[in-house]
Amino acid sequence: MAIRRAKQKEQVIAKLSSVAPPGETFIACVHCETGPSPWLNSLFDEVPFLGLVVALTRKFYFLTLTNSSVVVNSANRFTNRPGEVVAVFPRHDLPVSRVKRAMVWSSMYLHFPSAAKPTRLNIHRYWRGEFDQLLAALPAQAVETV
Repeated sequence: MAIRRAKQKEQVIAKLSSVAPPGETFIACVHCETGPSPWLNSLFDEVPFLGLVVALTRKFYFLTLTNSSVVVNSANRFTNRPGEVVAVFPRHDLPVSRVKRAMVWSSMYLHFPSAAKPTRLNIHRYWRGEFDQLLAALPAQAVETV
């Protein structure tokens, strides 16, 4: 199980290199999770089984910025290994909104093609540098900051 950010990023790049077109450059890789604010976990853990239910409903993803696109692939809940590619968006057309850059847990809403409404993604401070690279690469009008 990869714990360090560099090892996780290495695993994601290895996974995506097999399907990426030749010459594709991987710029940034951000780990994120769905669901309500992670700050609520301490509250949920006080109610028997509620914390477990919330934890099991969360989904984990890696957002990878390349020179031409943003690739979203799943992450394994227990090993954090990258899984299948969920969506690929052109770099200039990432459907992201309500970006909130906070002290510890930042969040943004990403509209997946198969979803009826945007999905909240929570990004930990550990991934702040990569998250900033991702946001800087997007057109200013694409990022609606809260």
